[in-house]
Amino acid sequence: MDLEAYLSAGAKGGLLPWSVQLSAARNFDLPLSVVEERAILAGLLPARYQRNRESISINEQFILCRSRVAIIGCGGLGGYLIEELARLGVGTLVGVDPDVFEEHNLNRQLLSQIDALGEPKVQCASRRVMAINPAVRFEARPERLGPENGLALLEGCQVAVDALDGVSSRRALKDACAAIGIPMVHGAIAGWYGQIATEFPGDGILEALYAHATEEKGSEKQLGNPSFTPAVIASLEAAEVCKLLLGKGQALRHMMLAVNLLDMSFERIKL
Repeated sequence: MDLEAYLSAGAKGGLLPWSVQLSAARNFDLPLSVVEERAILAGLLPARYQRNRESISINEQFILCRSRVAIIGCGGLGGYLIEELARLGVGTLVGVDPDVFEEHNLNRQLLSQIDALGEPKVQCASRRVMAINPAVRFEARPERLGPENGLALLEGCQVAVDALDGVSSRRALKDACAAIGIPMVHGAIAGWYGQIATEFPGDGILEALYAHATEEKGSEKQLGNPSFTPAVIASLEAAEVCKLLLGKGQALRHMMLAVNLLDMSFERIKL
């Protein structure tokens, strides 16, 4: 019996239970990522995605399965992005962050916890992805993205996500995305406020947003961040990533979505 026949025999109503996916990986000595890809290609939807299928078709789930996305920064925004994109079924996630978890991260960073203090953020992210969706490949890069390594870190990616908190690193990310011709989904948070935008190569969005920045870090330094702000902005970024990968909906291009959670207002600003 070949792999596809084995998977079909274990499927129920077109849905593939996790137990069958796991046993197939063991019996055929294949990575779970390969089993998942072969299953979807055969028209079988892993049961974990059954609540996706009214919004994301099985063909679109296959596109997600074959996609590669870089998350630059694995802290406040990045932790939620990694969680949501892994649950969505994006096949390969590249997590880039040189830092370790510290006590002040505990109020808002999803991947931080008491017994992980002092651990590299990318190491905790890798462990989390393995716990929630082992069919997703997570590549941990404990590096700081800069002009010298940006191209290598983004190699093969269709989208890069800005989960950074510094102007110079954002500019380096924008330059690397432009050089390889992929969009960058930008997100920033401070206190009750946040913003997201999507920049395609040559759009100049980041220059418009940070043209007059005189400090490496902006208002986040003064306002801090409560637990809910990164969750909201990261979720909006994740939705934007999904749309870009699938070619669905309208991207936040040439505009910024400004979010004010204190007044519960959302404003689209043309740039």
